[in-house]
Amino acid sequence: MRRVILLVLLALAVPLAASASSIDLSTDGGTISASAATGLSLSGDAITKYGLIGGSNLGTVTFTTGAFATGDVTTGGTLGAGGTFTITGNGSVMGVPTGTIFTGTFVSGTWTHSTLTGAYTLTADVKGSAPGSGVSFTEITVSGTLSPGGTISVGSGDIILSTTPVPEPGTLGLLGTGLLGIGGMLRRRFLR
Repeated sequence: MRRVILLVLLALAVPLAASASSIDLSTDGGTISASAATGLSLSGDAITKYGLIGGSNLGTVTFTTGAFATGDVTTGGTLGAGGTFTITGNGSVMGVPTGTIFTGTFVSGTWTHSTLTGAYTLTADVKGSAPGSGVSFTEITVSGTLSPGGTISVGSGDIILSTTPVPEPGTLGLLGTGLLGIGGMLRRRFLR
């Protein structure tokens, strides 16, 4: 009986280790420069929410994407791999790290434009180093008017990043074998 309890506790602990921690943040302001040849570039963006912590300037988010593989800046398209994505904390509030929180490169991305709202949306996958083995952010929504110079002025709350860690395959394998072991022990116990 004691072995079964230990195996159940182990099976419950493995998924917690696999999921690591997520990075949830919101930003305020900044400018996106855009061109078909160089892709998108964000500068001047301040973090206003890091997890449950709020403030006016908790750090910065910057990125540069790869060039457009298809489409263009005004109508939308797909972005090639490459470029960088960096989240940096300034430690101004307790609980916000000082220095680089996450740094990575773009794997893929799409840039879309809504003719109804005028909003531009970048949806992309980023791989890099963070508290987990890999992170992908799900969506950045940018509202504003594209100027002839190719810049988009980003207003308050217009950029929202939500990141979730990607569990490593080895940890998922451990979870699977642990569940099989528990199932085998329970089967053997009930067949007696």
